[in-house]
Amino acid sequence: MKVGLRALDSAKVGVLRDYGHNDATHSSSPFRHSRMRTPGIRAHQAVLSIVGFGGVGKTTIATALYQAYGDQFDRRATVTVSQSSDIDAILLTILSQVKPQSKDDNEEQCTGGGGPSGKKCLMAAIGTVWASIMPKGDKDGEQQGGITSQTTQDLKRHLEEYLNGKSYLLLVDDVWSATMWEKIKNSLPTSKKGSRVIVTTRFQAVASACRRDSGDHIHKVVVLSDDKSKDLFMTESGISEDKSKEKKEKIPSKLWQMCGGLPLAIVIMAGHAACNNDKLATKWSEVCKALVPDSGKALGQDGVTRILNHCYNDMPGEIRTCSLYLCIFRKGSKVSRKRLTRRWLAEGFVCEKDGLSAEDVAEAYFNHLVRRKIIRAVEHSSNGKVKSYQVHDMVLEYIVSKASEENFVTVVGGHWLMAPPSNKVRRLSLQGGDSKHKKTMETMNLSHVRSLTIFGSLTQLPSNSLKFGIVQVLDLEGCQDFRQHHAKEICKMLLLKYLSLRRTDINKIPKKIGKLQYLETLDIRETNVTELPNTICQLERVANILGGNKRTRKALKLPEDLKKETMKSLRILSGIEIVEGPATVADFHHLTDLRKLTIYKLNIKKDNKLFEELSSSIEYLGGYSLHTLVIDDESSEFLKSLGALSTPPKFLNALELSGKLVELPGWITELEALTKLTLSVTTLTTDALKQLSKLKTLFSLTFSLNAAKLDPETTAIIEENKEHSDGEIIVPASGFENLKLLRISAPSVPPLSFPEKVLPKLERLELRFSKLEGLYSLENLA
Repeated sequence: MKVGLRALDSAKVGVLRDYGHNDATHSSSPFRHSRMRTPGIRAHQAVLSIVGFGGVGKTTIATALYQAYGDQFDRRATVTVSQSSDIDAILLTILSQVKPQSKDDNEEQCTGGGGPSGKKCLMAAIGTVWASIMPKGDKDGEQQGGITSQTTQDLKRHLEEYLNGKSYLLLVDDVWSATMWEKIKNSLPTSKKGSRVIVTTRFQAVASACRRDSGDHIHKVVVLSDDKSKDLFMTESGISEDKSKEKKEKIPSKLWQMCGGLPLAIVIMAGHAACNNDKLATKWSEVCKALVPDSGKALGQDGVTRILNHCYNDMPGEIRTCSLYLCIFRKGSKVSRKRLTRRWLAEGFVCEKDGLSAEDVAEAYFNHLVRRKIIRAVEHSSNGKVKSYQVHDMVLEYIVSKASEENFVTVVGGHWLMAPPSNKVRRLSLQGGDSKHKKTMETMNLSHVRSLTIFGSLTQLPSNSLKFGIVQVLDLEGCQDFRQHHAKEICKMLLLKYLSLRRTDINKIPKKIGKLQYLETLDIRETNVTELPNTICQLERVANILGGNKRTRKALKLPEDLKKETMKSLRILSGIEIVEGPATVADFHHLTDLRKLTIYKLNIKKDNKLFEELSSSIEYLGGYSLHTLVIDDESSEFLKSLGALSTPPKFLNALELSGKLVELPGWITELEALTKLTLSVTTLTTDALKQLSKLKTLFSLTFSLNAAKLDPETTAIIEENKEHSDGEIIVPASGFENLKLLRISAPSVPPLSFPEKVLPKLERLELRFSKLEGLYSLENLA
């Protein structure tokens, strides 16, 4: 069981998933031998190069060191290089992470690798830095189709400015060329307080180029021993947890031995075994012989590729198609599970099967890829499902080559050197880059592009235009330089099914969006769009409308024409507001397919028509398909009325109630499918916990309160709750049969007591606070 105690203003710490190298920060680590620890009295510059085969665990070790020692430096940054030759893009990524986020140099640095919010902050910072270094009148940073020669010098100057008098740590991942390393090193300023640079590379020549001074060190990553290889294989395949002796005997030792101690190869074969647990030992021996004919020879790069190729071909055809789609996203990025599966659906890769909905089939395919170890879960939602994933560099490299070979996806820019397609481009992923990539695009036949994904700036596009007639999937999430004329061009893409403008600069949806009759998903979260035009209601196929901002609770106003009952296909309506007004919509009875309703801003009066319509809608839809309900009620009048519902929303598996709620609805214990529950900390009492402990399927329980909402009334409620519970909140000794995650996040957390045999299946306790009044008998959670 993990316990996380942290102040509300503390830095986020990532969790490392380690494939076979769990001692990266131990006393035997490369940091110790290379004198790479935090600069002391004898401050100096030093470079640690970690070299080894692809898949041996270089990035895992480097990331562990970066996370372990990063907080001891004034500034830190991480960047992936690979085959990229764009020094400006590399320096810009570093600069965006070391640049202070305010005029106060002492303000906490926003790093790019700490989770979703860190990624958002990084993208915003890149845009800010780019705007600050480009000359006025040249906003896009281009001159005659290419980046100005002055840019590199400007970037160096800004790095010198922001790192002057600061110690810094830099992780430069996957360097392919000694020339590129020299360019990077020559761009880095000398710090009087000392600097440490960690470089990972597959090539000894690059590692040697990194070792020029006495403080520099080369660490060669060794392969795993046979015992560790076996342990890793058994753990990743799930066989170590299987009590069946027969299953274990089916798996010959050759399966991990042939991998030559390379963690990636072992993990991929473990995933292969997990998905073929009925295969006989003789068949496994045939697989080993085919993959590694010469068992006495060390497994090389080509051997790892053979293993990847075998495991890829072993997958069902439709899942192979879905796996090729992974190369749409940039190397090293954390990608949302929902973003991927919604795009699969829009592309038509997934359909209803064996009585399951298309959404459920997509989730099953995703889980298969996780089990196969093709993708790696890096973040989980509080309901236990995978929230985001990553693809290992070598796996992604294989997928990119396969997608190029089949003309399935065309990747331009980024970290890959992909040959231009010889025929029509079907799916295009623009991953950033220099002017030569733009020139490459100008030679392509783009008239048949059906899927377009852009990372970075929209200025990568030829003529800065979005004129792609038959596009069905358009994903611009996080793009800079979005202009209103782009929105107008999008409204001419009449076949569009999936449109993501999340975290772009769009502030208004054009009325002509009503022409997109095939649109199924509209994602405008974290934008400046605060209302939808009435014409959106003409889209009878739209299933997902995602708006607002979850963190700030900025919400989306619904159009009055929603009352006309045309959008009957809606399944997700997220981030909306319902406030008093003549055009306000609160009647959702006709949305009988609605599975998720998220209200970020609710402010309506009791005994009002809107109040009655919303209450009736929740009661009605709760008996149909409503699975997730989120309500943030400013006045809390509506939340208090929920207890009066004659029929509870019995199919809910996720419920969030935010406001000054004190008493829980009586029917909450009847929610037999509820797995995720989030409540205001104003409900946290011993009696409430006794009531909630009866929920047998509950996986996660969260009590939260935003510091901005801690007014005198709320403070009084919390104090009264504490007194009512005799000064401390006691978690009941019985119940909570399946609770694995308990979180409390508030400015002040009341005293908590944990009796013996409490929370038998709890795996993680998270407390985030400015003030913790007491924590008793925590040892009973062990």
